[in-house]
Amino acid sequence: MTDTATPEVQPKKKGLTRRQKRSVSRGVQYAVFVAAVIVFAVSADWDRLQNQFAQADIAERMFPDVITLALKNTVLYTVTGFAVGLALGMVIALMRLSSVGPYRWLAGIYIEIFRGLPALLIFIFIGVAVPLAFPGTEIIGGTYGKVALALGLVAAAYMAETIRAGIQAVPKGQMEAARSLGFSPARAMISIIIPQAFRIILPPLTNELVLLFKDSSLVLFLGVTLEERELSKYGRDLASQTANSTPILVAGLCYLLVTIPLGFVVRRMEAKAQEAVK
Repeated sequence: MTDTATPEVQPKKKGLTRRQKRSVSRGVQYAVFVAAVIVFAVSADWDRLQNQFAQADIAERMFPDVITLALKNTVLYTVTGFAVGLALGMVIALMRLSSVGPYRWLAGIYIEIFRGLPALLIFIFIGVAVPLAFPGTEIIGGTYGKVALALGLVAAAYMAETIRAGIQAVPKGQMEAARSLGFSPARAMISIIIPQAFRIILPPLTNELVLLFKDSSLVLFLGVTLEERELSKYGRDLASQTANSTPILVAGLCYLLVTIPLGFVVRRMEAKAQEAVK
C-alpha cells in the first residue's frame, strides 16, 4: 500500500470587513480634520484677528441700528421679493404646463433667461435700464419696490420650475376625481392640486427664501439712502468709517441669526416629507 499524504489546508487570511473598513476610513478622516484644526489654531495670529474683527467697542456702537435698521430692511427686502417671486413663479409654472403652445414657449424662454443671468445683472437692469427705457416712470415703493421686483424676477424662474415639479408630482387621479365631482379644470387646480403641490414643495421654497435673504445684499447697486441700507451695506459703510472689519463680522452674524433657523426648518420639513412618503 502506498501512503497518500493529505495536503495541509492553509487557513484563510481574514481581512477587514466592510464595516471595519468604513470605521477605519472614518477614523482617518476625523484624525485629519482634528490635525488641520490644531494646525490652524496654533499657526493663526489671534491677536491680529481680534484687533481687526472683534473690537467690542465698535460692535457695541452698531446696536440697536444693526437690528432695527439693517436687519429689518434685509428681512423686508427678502419677504417682498419672495412674495413677488412666488406670485410670478406660479403664473410661469401654470404657463409651462399649459396646453397652449405660445404660453409654454414664453414660460420656457423666461426661465432659461432669468436662471442663466447673474442676479447682479438683473439689479443693474432694474436700476439703470428701466429708467432709461421709460423716462419719468417710477417703480411703486421706490427702492423697496425695485428690490422686490429684482429679487422677484430672479426667484420666479427657480420657483416656477419647483412649482411645476410639485404639481406634476400630485397623482393624476386627484384631477380625475375632482373632475368627476363636477369641478372645472381651473377650480380643481386651485382647490385640489395646488394645495397638495405646496405641501410637497414647501422645503425647496423655504430654501429659496434663504438664498433670497443673501441675494438682498445686491441692493447696493441700486443706490440706497442711509435709512434704506441692508446688512451688507451697513456693515461695509461702518467698516470704512472705523477702518476695522468688526462691522463686517457683526453683519455676518446677523445673517446667520436668520439663515441657521431657516435651514433647521428646511431640514425638519424634509424629514417629515420623507416620513410621510414611507
